[in-house]
Amino acid sequence: MKKMRFFSYLFVLMVIMLAACSNDDKKATTNDATNGDKADVETSPSGKLVIYTGRDEEMVQDVIDQFNEKYPDIEVEFLTMGAQQILERLRGEKANPQADFWWGGTQSALIVGANEDLLHAWKPSFNDAIDANHTDAEGRWFGEMLLPEVIMINSDLLTQETGPQDWDDLLDQKWKDQILIRGVLASGTMRTIYSSMIVRQGAESPEKGYDWLLKLDANTKEYTQDPNALYLKLTRQEGSISLWNLQDILLKKYTTDYPFDYIYPKSGAPILVDGVAVVKNAKNVENAQLFVEFLFEKEMVTKLANDYYQIPTRSDIDKATMPEWYQDLDLKTFDIDWQLMSDKEVEWMEHWDTNIKGRGK
Repeated sequence: MKKMRFFSYLFVLMVIMLAACSNDDKKATTNDATNGDKADVETSPSGKLVIYTGRDEEMVQDVIDQFNEKYPDIEVEFLTMGAQQILERLRGEKANPQADFWWGGTQSALIVGANEDLLHAWKPSFNDAIDANHTDAEGRWFGEMLLPEVIMINSDLLTQETGPQDWDDLLDQKWKDQILIRGVLASGTMRTIYSSMIVRQGAESPEKGYDWLLKLDANTKEYTQDPNALYLKLTRQEGSISLWNLQDILLKKYTTDYPFDYIYPKSGAPILVDGVAVVKNAKNVENAQLFVEFLFEKEMVTKLANDYYQIPTRSDIDKATMPEWYQDLDLKTFDIDWQLMSDKEVEWMEHWDTNIKGRGK
């Protein structure tokens, strides 16, 4: 009888202990789940992201929309302006930055921004996939795409065979008043083209380059206020030739009814590295870095090449995923000392504006 009571007592005790363990497991599971939910909420990116960009507004909005699909709690604002204007604005806001991310800057402008301590240094995940010539050694800016600077033509008036075949051909008298140029000083693209023409004539002395630009000025009909004015005047046949970057020409050629085409100069083209940077002491540095990582994802790089004719700097992209126009490219260039151009660009362009512009007639 005593044995039966003992075993009954032992059985009840075991049941109680098992029940207690079960409850503890449930509590632990519940607590883990609750803590996990809290962790997800706490680590979910939110807040704002302010972008200064020189890129096409439609493309910018498209990328931002896709970014917000992945990070819906980040409110993105952007302001469009030229690369040089962005640099000047960042200078003015250095003590109290209003932007978080610089998207679309020339290599020269980005080098200046880095040297003036305007840009945030860090190392993104894709860093090793970018050629050292296309990025800052200290991680203050990263080349996103390559922009060959070429001869742009109105394809209703000229063909790739009948237009000027090289840079020096632009100085031929037969092209007088046929050349339209986007206003140089406000445009990172044009400043790079003009500076590279000085380098091409001999960087040891700018005088030969100044003389070349004076002869180009003699054939230039007008300097337009902005790219849109350039596109409209070229379409209206107020001129037949311009100098511009390959990406924008391809965009207009294939996605609009603008009658544009290009001629790749026989002696080679200056290939501008167009890049991005996180602003130093930005209010939303983490969100800016998230955007950079998103922009450089392989899938996004391939999409931008297919949809917006970008030539990526990433060297690890499968060429088979890239569009046909990209696979047919032969990116011939000539030697350019980009650091020298960055150091001298302001001096050279001020000289051009003061002593050359409008004086070649």
